[in-house]
Amino acid sequence: METLITSTPGILTVLCGIAALFFLLEKKTDWKLFKFFPPLLFIYCIPAMLSNIPCGEGNYVLPRTSDVYTVLKQIVLPMFLVIMLLKVDVASTVKVMGRGLFVMLMGTAGVIIGAPIAYLLVRNLLPPEMWKAFGTLAGSWIGGTGNMAAVADGLEVGKGEFGLAVLGDNVVYLVWLPVLLASKIIAKPFHKFVKIDHNRIAILESISKDDDEKPEPVAMRHFLYLLAIGFGCIWVANSVSAKLPVLEPVLTASTWKILLITTMGLLLSLTPAKKIPASHQFATALVYIFVANMGAKADLSQLDGSAVWFILACFVWISIHGAFCLLGAYLFKVDIHSTAIASAANIGGVASAPIIAAHHNDKLIPVSVLMALTGYAVGNYGAFFAAWLCSLLSQTGQG
Repeated sequence: METLITSTPGILTVLCGIAALFFLLEKKTDWKLFKFFPPLLFIYCIPAMLSNIPCGEGNYVLPRTSDVYTVLKQIVLPMFLVIMLLKVDVASTVKVMGRGLFVMLMGTAGVIIGAPIAYLLVRNLLPPEMWKAFGTLAGSWIGGTGNMAAVADGLEVGKGEFGLAVLGDNVVYLVWLPVLLASKIIAKPFHKFVKIDHNRIAILESISKDDDEKPEPVAMRHFLYLLAIGFGCIWVANSVSAKLPVLEPVLTASTWKILLITTMGLLLSLTPAKKIPASHQFATALVYIFVANMGAKADLSQLDGSAVWFILACFVWISIHGAFCLLGAYLFKVDIHSTAIASAANIGGVASAPIIAAHHNDKLIPVSVLMALTGYAVGNYGAFFAAWLCSLLSQTGQG
């Protein structure tokens, strides 16, 4: 395959430039387009088009294979994962959100249990390896984009499965986000149904004001701290994972590495490292570069009629998640606002949870961020478990 851009600086320029461009457009324009199609979709799809659709004399703009992509997988992926987890504060989330956190965990259980159920319904209509797409999407729906990328790497997802996971994520998002926003309308009957304590919302609002500490101004040394932490954790994870047992098809050396990175990130969140400014912003930037890299590596010829069945399965799956969230709200007597935020913290992550919180009650925005970060913390563990359940069904189907 002949490509116009082959050099390392050229490929990185295109990947970073595409990610920067769409966030610039989102920031500087009032286009309603981005309310329905978030930058993530373009950041994945544009590189995929550049590496799959020929231009000019039949050349492609980007290659689908390159040493650049290998380096991004080995360095950028674990780097952004460990740095992103530094800000997780599980104790504060429990304190602030209280029973709402249990609703989120019920939603997480819905994603984990819903994955094999949805996969079972369409298993015979999909290629054998498509269980990996369900595991990859579970990473996004429990945590966020970073988890999706991490799980995809751990499962060694093929060229087409990641693209389907991104497609399913965004198609469902278009429907689910308006549902969560509109749920505010049914607040009164919902609260009557679950028999909520009316003092709960007042308590949430008062507690959400507690964390008013101003962050330290960002300085050059902070980026050096983050890089040292990131490279150090990668070094340890690579060394230890190579010595751990492999249990195919889920618990591979790559899976061990991601789980070790996740664990180290959580442990570091208990140390002063959590106070390093700009860690989340730095990690998020790396996430989108990696998503662009995943798009460039995708082989669109792998997408066929199975995409329709996958999307239908995704809607069954999200319905199961929603049912678990409602069950959690009923069991723990949690308000509709916290329930919607809990679902958004799972399905949309840190990018969507504050949007839902701002619509329902803007004083719950800090709570929504804490819940979404908790989703990052448990996302890899839950997604690998969901993938394992789907892999068992895949083997049963083949038998």
